[in-house]
Amino acid sequence: MRWIIFILFYAAINFYSYQAIKTLSKNFWVQALFIGLSLIFLGYFLFYWLQPATGSVFTGKRSVAFGLLLSFMAAEMVLIAFLMGEDIIRTLIFLKNKIVHPEVAHLPGRRKFVSTLALGLAAIPFGSLLYGMFKGKYNYKVLTYEINFPDLPEAFDGYQITQISDVHSGSFDNLKKVKYAIDLINQQKSDAIFFTGDLVNNTADEMEACQELFGELKAKDGVFSVLGNHDYGDYVHWDSPQEKKENLNRLKSIQKQMGWKLLLNEHTYIRKGDAKLAVVGVENWGKGGFVKHGDLDRAAAELSKEEFKILLSHDPSYWQEKIKAHEKEFQLTLSGHTHGMQFGIEIPGWFKWSPVKYRYENWAGLYKEFNRYLYVNRGFGYLAYPGRVGMWPEITVLKLKKASANV
Repeated sequence: MRWIIFILFYAAINFYSYQAIKTLSKNFWVQALFIGLSLIFLGYFLFYWLQPATGSVFTGKRSVAFGLLLSFMAAEMVLIAFLMGEDIIRTLIFLKNKIVHPEVAHLPGRRKFVSTLALGLAAIPFGSLLYGMFKGKYNYKVLTYEINFPDLPEAFDGYQITQISDVHSGSFDNLKKVKYAIDLINQQKSDAIFFTGDLVNNTADEMEACQELFGELKAKDGVFSVLGNHDYGDYVHWDSPQEKKENLNRLKSIQKQMGWKLLLNEHTYIRKGDAKLAVVGVENWGKGGFVKHGDLDRAAAELSKEEFKILLSHDPSYWQEKIKAHEKEFQLTLSGHTHGMQFGIEIPGWFKWSPVKYRYENWAGLYKEFNRYLYVNRGFGYLAYPGRVGMWPEITVLKLKKASANV
């Protein structure tokens, strides 16, 4: 039934969009091209979406089919917005003439200028989403920040960390591009690397093709990680609870094999002489139906308020819920999860916007409350829509600086 409703909806918006094409050109081949594309995109989408799938999170050709259809429909929605606006004006003019001059009243025709403008503007989301699929998803950006802390141990003044998040390895279709990004991370020569969850989309075996690549990540003080909501296998229909448990254990084992230190509601220390920096990792805790395995109190049970702490928490909603006002004062929290919705507009240092801001208060970049910091990484990989527009895949480099106590 849902497919029938979707097809009827798709047919309706295509019929309406077709009116703009007819206004622009009477050429049969131009009109046929539009109809042909609409049928091809729909057919490609339905073919792959009606195939059996391992998990409910769509990847591979299913996501490509979704991306192509999304691109086409986004363009159509722009067309429809202009057509509806013009049709409202045409109707008002007709009603006015019907009252004033009923004998000559007629519905004005659509103007070619409006259809031309609408089609030109519709090409922007269409082209942007296609670019995001074929280029943008591997358009890695290194974003560098310097953060000052009065209570940072002197020995860690200038300490540099690199954060990546949301790898979603099951989505990759070009490991050469991923290899480039891994090399880019290592080129930063950070003292430590932190990964803040979602290594896979659905199952641990997604890491088979790129385990060796991510095992190449190196930092003097090591690579530390936590689990994200996708890592638990919750989006797969398992034959038994034991099978699901084995999948999670395998994912944990993979991280160990890669040389990563996986923190499961626990903490460890990075030491420099007598000075130390606590690295705390909580399991996923998220609002809105996401799993809540995170236990901050357990992870920090043996830590004092005075110790300098870096907390890894996949979902930034936990920062708002509990972390930012916690009595033990977590000076820096690193999160991911939002992907910046893989779509947005950003002018660094001036302006950033994405629809995801209406879902998450903290969704990308650096935030500060109660003299504590949160950084939300925009994500390394991609999910569902197989691309990125404006919110490019991110490698974050943070330099920690010792500030004077009165700053």
